[in-house]
Amino acid sequence: MSQSARPALHRNFHRLAWFVMIMTASTILFGAFVRLSDAGLSCPDWPTCYGRATWPQHVADTVGHPAAEIRPLETHKAWREQVHRFLAAALGIEILTLALLATRRRRFGAVAVVSACALVGIGIPLYMLGWHVAASVLAITGEAILLVAALRWSNIDLARAAVLTLAVVIFQALLGMWTVTWLLKPIVVMAHLLGGMLMFSMLIWMAWRATHLPITLAEAPRLRVWLRVGIAVLAVQIALGGWVSANYAALACGGGSLSLDNFPRCANQWWPQQNFSEGFTLWRGVGVDYEGGVLDGASRIAIQMAHRLFAVVAAAYLLWLGLRLFRMPSMRVWASVLIGLVLVQVTLGILNVKLALPLAVAVLHNGGAVALLFVLVSLLARLRAPD
Repeated sequence: MSQSARPALHRNFHRLAWFVMIMTASTILFGAFVRLSDAGLSCPDWPTCYGRATWPQHVADTVGHPAAEIRPLETHKAWREQVHRFLAAALGIEILTLALLATRRRRFGAVAVVSACALVGIGIPLYMLGWHVAASVLAITGEAILLVAALRWSNIDLARAAVLTLAVVIFQALLGMWTVTWLLKPIVVMAHLLGGMLMFSMLIWMAWRATHLPITLAEAPRLRVWLRVGIAVLAVQIALGGWVSANYAALACGGGSLSLDNFPRCANQWWPQQNFSEGFTLWRGVGVDYEGGVLDGASRIAIQMAHRLFAVVAAAYLLWLGLRLFRMPSMRVWASVLIGLVLVQVTLGILNVKLALPLAVAVLHNGGAVALLFVLVSLLARLRAPD
């Protein structure tokens, strides 16, 4: 479609989309910092922290609050969890603004978006008062309004994408709440990570489409298929990484040694005893505190080995894709970036094991996944066949 034939977006839509995309990446990385520093349960209540909008400075400030009976205050961790919530809240407001800009010319567009968000907003104080069923009904109704609107509208003006992104960020808020109230339940923690990556991908796609800088290639249809496969492979590997982190299985094979006992071998064996059935049981009920993990060694080793083995598949495919792209002169910069990121990501994964999961390296490993996703989704959004 030519530039003149495209429906008019708000003049600042693309700028806001890029800003929100950067904010989303930053929030994902800060969330990884919170999770990897064991601060995910440092505010036992939600959305407040020991009843405060910010966080308490002293243990005496929490006396008498029900959250203090669940977990004692650790100020050096509580601020991390609450700042992450502030970033997520700001992100929600920004994505709401994007949705309003994208739907401003749709009949009842603003009404649908605002009413859905109002229902979710009303549900928050109801949840805090203990009216969980009523809060859940309001949240589900709000999500349904957004999904119905998105299905009714086309995406020619990015209205569908913007509203779906708003629906994702609302569900992300629910997952953030369940992460705390269900005590770091692994399936919720992994879903929260995948939801953030999905939201990031949708914002990348919208930002490029709003900016309208297509890459025109005769091979575009074939490349887009390869890119979709690459995104799917990367998504599986990200999910496995989230499962490793949620079950505290990163050092299941040992760590902190320069010998070969923990990599490429595991626990000084090439194929140690593993329990895949227990390791990949997704639902274990509610009420268990999962901080520190609840699985035995064989189950954690199974999770770690699955992540390692699929990393070989993911790295091989993405390197192959990078080499195919490198054969096209106009794609060599993107190809070089993709190949470089894959090699860096593999190196960071090995260092996580060899150095016993240092916080900086672990957060950078999450950042590598974000960067790889940016490259693949950017290419998918920009590639076009000639008219």
